[in-house]
Amino acid sequence: MSGTTTDAPASYRSGIQVGHAGFAQQLRAEWTKFRTVRGWVAGLAAAALVTALIGLIGGAHTGRPTCEDPGQPCTGPRGPGGEAVTDRFYFVHRPLTGDGGITVRMTSLAPDGAKGGLPSWAKAGIVLKADGRAGSAYAAVMTTAEHGVRMQHNYTHDRAGSLGAVSAASPQWLRLTRSGDTLTGYRSSDGARWTEIGAVRLTGLPSQVQAGLFAASPPATESTSQKFGGLSNRGSPTRATGVFDHVALDGAESGDATWRGEQMGGPADDFASDGTFHRAGGAFTVTGSGDIAPVVGGPMTAGGQTIERSLVGTFVGLILVIVVGATFITSEYRRGLIRATLMASPRRGGALMAKAVVLGAVTFAAGLPAAAAAVLAGEWLARPGGFAFPVGTLTELRVVAGTAALLAVAAVLAMAVGTVLRRSAGAVTLVFAAIVLPYILATASILPAGPSRWLLRLTPAAGFAIQQNMPQYAQVDSDYTPAFGYFPLPPWGGFAVLCGWTAVALGAAVFMMRRRDV
Repeated sequence: MSGTTTDAPASYRSGIQVGHAGFAQQLRAEWTKFRTVRGWVAGLAAAALVTALIGLIGGAHTGRPTCEDPGQPCTGPRGPGGEAVTDRFYFVHRPLTGDGGITVRMTSLAPDGAKGGLPSWAKAGIVLKADGRAGSAYAAVMTTAEHGVRMQHNYTHDRAGSLGAVSAASPQWLRLTRSGDTLTGYRSSDGARWTEIGAVRLTGLPSQVQAGLFAASPPATESTSQKFGGLSNRGSPTRATGVFDHVALDGAESGDATWRGEQMGGPADDFASDGTFHRAGGAFTVTGSGDIAPVVGGPMTAGGQTIERSLVGTFVGLILVIVVGATFITSEYRRGLIRATLMASPRRGGALMAKAVVLGAVTFAAGLPAAAAAVLAGEWLARPGGFAFPVGTLTELRVVAGTAALLAVAAVLAMAVGTVLRRSAGAVTLVFAAIVLPYILATASILPAGPSRWLLRLTPAAGFAIQQNMPQYAQVDSDYTPAFGYFPLPPWGGFAVLCGWTAVALGAAVFMMRRRDV
């Protein structure tokens, strides 16, 4: 420690054998220090409490959509995998029993009264759907406004067929066949030579399915930059019209040869209007809006409860954890107790690692039940009249355990910085500026999307990516930006950035302790 006399090294080590204080003894000593200081225990308890309570308050005040049946939970449709989905389109269909398929020629995909054209994922084509329920299993072959021919199934899966727009001069032939639970999609430019796009298996597909033509067009969204980098999003409905001919349904039909037009997904709302179809001889003109796709984060998902919203209290809990982590070491410098610590543990690296293990373990132990309580409470509060975006069990466990680990590693980072600076105020300020400030700048729309992404790639704030649970889908246009909960790094990649900064800080702390605190 700076300012000590020249005989300080001897006084620190006199009479103490290096082997007398093993690592287990160091851990025990650091644990005893921690639990006997009420301020540290109270600080971690407060961090856990605010993490849970703020999540509870946020969940209780989450805006909720209006449900058709106020007495039932408003969960929205879910796909075969349990994911939240949008399943709203116009469907012209007939029943198909057993094996068979449908073939069409498509000559046009155009906007229907939409200014400025269609969204890039506006689509029309053919589909085999298990039944008329929103969220039921399906496979479809389609043309899109800007992504060519695609085969999609069960909302989250997408395969490319060919590029290029469809027109009367350049039509696209589409075919979708069923053999048991296997559905195979094809495309052709002339109706004679066919190219397979892909084959999918829809387990449990009923004997009778609905086969037919569809059209869908998602809302067009526009993001406008505001002062200080804020974003304003505006959505407007769009409608797509597909024109088909040479429509052929092959297989064992149920005896009903009537083509029926139906608005799937319920009546029109603010972002979708009821579709129509017109048949003239062998040509079908189908117009529809909406989408067949997974629900993603962004301006169109307001009103849903996500895990990130349940864990908004982590932000406040993190500040308290940083204070506890910094003072866990700086209080020893301030009171001169560091001398006793180093006399009992001459190996500086071992002493610091013991502090890091104890601090990280107790912070994780406090954060784990707090994060679990916030998530479970958020889901419970969303049930009566609201909805929670569903996630898998493994994802939920990763988010809960990852949040506790985020707090633990941040506490160790604060301790390491405190060792280097030996001042609580400086350490807390620096770690706050490294973790909390970039997170605010990136997620509160204070900065544009580009700089926000770089902040969450390079700074310790990248660790918040461990809480992300809403996946990105290439077949859905949305604002995949930090302002809407999307981090530029995958969950464990972002957490690794935080761990890397912490490892560097610990290395610097050990170096400074060996060089200075002798």
